[in-house]
Amino acid sequence: MKEKKKIIRNGEKPVQQYRFYVQIAFALLCVWIGVQFYLFTRFLESNGTATFYNRPPGVDGFLPISSMMSFYYFVSTGHIIRSHPAGLFIFAAIVLLSLVFGKAFCSWLCPVGFLSELIGDFGEKIFKGKIKIPKWLDYPLRSLKYLMLGFLFYAVFVLMDMVAVKAFLESPYNQVADLKMYYFFADISKASLIILASLFVLSVVIRNFWCRYLCPYGALLGLVSFLSPHKIKRNPVSCIDCGLCAKACPAKIKVDKVITVVSDECNSCLSCLDVCPVADTLDLKSIYTKKKISKVNVAISIVLIFMAVTGIGMVTGNWQNNITKQEYLVHYKMMDSYGHPTGTAAVKEFKEESNKNESLTKNKPAQYNIREK
Repeated sequence: MKEKKKIIRNGEKPVQQYRFYVQIAFALLCVWIGVQFYLFTRFLESNGTATFYNRPPGVDGFLPISSMMSFYYFVSTGHIIRSHPAGLFIFAAIVLLSLVFGKAFCSWLCPVGFLSELIGDFGEKIFKGKIKIPKWLDYPLRSLKYLMLGFLFYAVFVLMDMVAVKAFLESPYNQVADLKMYYFFADISKASLIILASLFVLSVVIRNFWCRYLCPYGALLGLVSFLSPHKIKRNPVSCIDCGLCAKACPAKIKVDKVITVVSDECNSCLSCLDVCPVADTLDLKSIYTKKKISKVNVAISIVLIFMAVTGIGMVTGNWQNNITKQEYLVHYKMMDSYGHPTGTAAVKEFKEESNKNESLTKNKPAQYNIREK
């Protein structure tokens, strides 16, 4: 039987209020980006007669697949594709954040995660608590986001080569992917509206339904979080087995039953640390130095890491894209005709076509020189 130490009350201030402020600030930033993008689309809709507003580069953050491919291309070649350069730095900031503090982006900065929390709070008020999903259903559902992530990885990292990745990133479709995303919501179809309404209802009943079961971005960050050196540690000697940490965890992790929290569902919200009543019992520590990290320092570091990486993109001139407003006007008229490969067969065909075009492009200068001579 383990020996218990004298109980010392946890006097550290909760950090959830600070997290809420960070979430609000980032949500307002996203709203501001949305307003700017709306004004930009008004210019395109008027065929260039309305007042021109610059396209906000921050909208690239809502193109995770394009951003991931840009990051992959940059790491592989050292070159930045100029269609959505801000997305590369936003993606890099999120990945770095996950390497340092786990899935902190999901609970501190992600606007969808913030909205999901608010809906979940609303649901708990209606149902007077959290609705538990049985394990036999929870685990298969959680695998869905990994299946989607796996297909994406297979399509990009296996079926495509660098020529095809570059061709996709520079394609007209990718150049107007942000516009297509905007009109998906601005001119939403009945089927899409039904899907969104269903997700809302499911999120009311099952807290964080989208984040827990369907978000491939969260699945990626969950895998990256395993590499983070900072983990939540429980001291079994001073622990009084009150179970408050497990009840507070939005990811339903049994924090009170483990020594170290190692889970792809932990989003570093630090709710469990806030509710722990005993000092030095539940802390975020480095697995290397074993030192405790202040919750306030975690909050500050999360914001600074994101700002620092995206700031590098700004100061190096790799934030704005290189698409002119005249090009956007042309793309806008033809946007409905732009498509992208869907399915493995289409991706393979796109790769073959991209390599064929690349070969023709390389051979053209040589043929021209021969004729000149």
